[in-house]
Amino acid sequence: MSPPAPVIHIQELTKTFGKVRALDGLDLTVRPGEVHGFLGPNGAGKSTTIRILLGLIRATGGHVELFGADPWREAVRLHGRLAYVAGDVALWPGLTGGQCLDVIGATHGRVDEKRRKRLVERFDLDPTKRIRDYSKGNRQKVALVAALAAEADLLVLDEPTSGLDPLMEQTFQQCVRERREDGITVLLSSHILGEVEALADRVSIIRRGRTITTGSLADLRQHTRMSVHAVTAREPDGLAAAEGVADCVCERLDGQVDTKLTIDAKHLDATIGRLHAAQIHTLTVTPPSLDALFLRAYGEALDARESSETLAEAAR
Repeated sequence: MSPPAPVIHIQELTKTFGKVRALDGLDLTVRPGEVHGFLGPNGAGKSTTIRILLGLIRATGGHVELFGADPWREAVRLHGRLAYVAGDVALWPGLTGGQCLDVIGATHGRVDEKRRKRLVERFDLDPTKRIRDYSKGNRQKVALVAALAAEADLLVLDEPTSGLDPLMEQTFQQCVRERREDGITVLLSSHILGEVEALADRVSIIRRGRTITTGSLADLRQHTRMSVHAVTAREPDGLAAAEGVADCVCERLDGQVDTKLTIDAKHLDATIGRLHAAQIHTLTVTPPSLDALFLRAYGEALDARESSETLAEAAR
């Protein structure tokens, strides 16, 4: 039995604006029912890719399919199957939050009214206030409630928690998990790596208009290093020089040996064996975070603009 067709299928996508090449052969595949993290620094091409998927701009070259169709030619029909949240929501200042939900809901076509009511409560949103009196975070809540209440097959979320406080970010994450359990597909573009790590089944990292790595977090973690912290009765024999071990520091504390190191996955068992021979009291093995995967994918060649604009945001 062949696997189901992808919801999003992009191959060798290019887009130029005059002399600027925003996308330079980008690849992206999003499978049905998954949350797919879409990562990259400012200027990498994430927003341009999303605009092409929404049929707002036309690709210069390459192949783009959304639900098996061309989003440029069939944008109206395809928009009936998706809901979109931008990072900087523009709403009608003279309308109330509830009226905006009605207008946005009409564009989605199908809305679960009971779910929308529950979402208004969960996001602590006052639908009777006018948009001009809302904070940025409350405007963002309107867009999130509208999208999460829609009977859509795909959620396209571009920096969706911009302006939300940490408590509301947790509410958002739980709501996305619930929609995934309903079989909804999610494309999540975010600078908040912890958010993507908490939600994504797979991630794609792009830079300068090209995809540089893609896969599940488990797959990507196999290619980077784990952190190990152990307390043993004596110093492990030959550990610092063992294959795959780096950054090894051993300190004697209160008659025990406190050891910290990093190790690549394929040598972990041998390292644990050396620690076991030294009589382990405590042992903690921490897989690499998405932050580490992100930085590894970019190597040492981040330019000044990427370093200042992206890594500072990714670390928050």
